[in-house]
Amino acid sequence: MESGSVLVGRWRRLLTSYNQIACHLDRALQEAHGLTMSEFETLDRLVDAGCDKCRMQDLLSHMYLSQSALSRTVARLEKHDLVERTLCQDDRRGVFVKITEAGRERHTQAHRTHLAVIAEHLAQDPVPATTA
Repeated sequence: MESGSVLVGRWRRLLTSYNQIACHLDRALQEAHGLTMSEFETLDRLVDAGCDKCRMQDLLSHMYLSQSALSRTVARLEKHDLVERTLCQDDRRGVFVKITEAGRERHTQAHRTHLAVIAEHLAQDPVPATTA
């Protein structure tokens, strides 16, 4: 087992790498596509779900955002007609999110930028693989 200082050092390098990539990614997505990293990630998860609509709770379980942050993100996407929200007919507390055609188009364009940024940064400074 590795010492505490080695583990903390690895953890800090991982955080530094994430923060650097996230900063570049957020800037590139904003400048080229008018999307924050969270907005892109939300669209990306909806596309990956491969279904017509997704429950907010299901979307939340796959995201790094809090429930309120995801709600605000979805509200911004909805304001720009990139997603639609509807209430679940069986459970009025449930909310569905559906990506619109405009949302799919924006995602397709932004996906190229997303891949380019992460490829550039992960190729330069890959996070070391660990074995269990």
